Amino acid sequence: MQATDDGVTTMRFAAMAGEAELTVAGRAPDRRLLDAAAAEVRRIEQAYSRYRADSLVSRINAAAGSGVAIEVDAETAGLLDFAARLHAQSDGLFDITSGILRRAWDFRSGRLPEPSALAALCARIGWRKVDWQPATRQIALTEPGMELDFGGFGKEYAADRAAAVLQTGGIQSGYVNLGGDLRVLGPRLDGRGWALGIRHPRADGTLAGVELKSGALATSGDYERYLDIAGRRYCHLLDPRSGWPVQHWQSVSVIAPVCLAAGALSTVAMLKGADAPAFLAAQQVPWLAVDASGAIVRHGF
Repeated sequence: MQATDDGVTTMRFAAMAGEAELTVAGRAPDRRLLDAAAAEVRRIEQAYSRYRADSLVSRINAAAGSGVAIEVDAETAGLLDFAARLHAQSDGLFDITSGILRRAWDFRSGRLPEPSALAALCARIGWRKVDWQPATRQIALTEPGMELDFGGFGKEYAADRAAAVLQTGGIQSGYVNLGGDLRVLGPRLDGRGWALGIRHPRADGTLAGVELKSGALATSGDYERYLDIAGRRYCHLLDPRSGWPVQHWQSVSVIAPVCLAAGALSTVAMLKGADAPAFLAAQQVPWLAVDASGAIVRHGF
């Protein structure tokens, strides 16, 4: 935990395959409160990570095609309802059953997947194939080999939950940063917003900056996991209809009231391609995007 002369305290910790940061301003915070916020991030990772055999998501996936429904808690039910709404609003582009495409895409291999492998996986994708019963909070994946993947919003949800822990503990100034997805608790002590940077998708450093007094900022881009083959970039953001990566935008950043919304909208915008500006305009959120040529497009940002 690091404190500065201007009353700002920062704690960094590892979570969700990256570096996490809690920054608060005011009198020195109780370390136990910061630890509780970090523990909340790790709790969500443990519950929803597909990489953990003991996670709830892994238990649901293990029962795919068996006819056995898994009962979930109220928190998970809320996230599944959110995923269902986002699937409908994105015309099916945001689909939490599409994570199985990672079986074909190995971004360390230097090779593109076989089209036949993608076609076989795409046949197992589809939120409409999920038997989700909100009234009884029971879910079943109807076909063998299907999977749920909360990677499209888990980190952003964790940022919101960590912020809620800090706010409940009396913190009114600061922010949570989970690998570049940020949730702001309140302005700096002098009333100014926090200066937040947006990563440049093709160079070291930041592309742009913004000051936020509240709300959230999230970015989706093609620079986290990718292949470069014959001068063309193939990133980890995959269209569930074809199994192939999106290529219209290098990155999209969105400001929204909560990180869950900002992250979901930025991801859908990447998937929407040329239709992203119209989609984001309908959501009435500020956004900044970098197209395939490197040109910056923005609205209200």
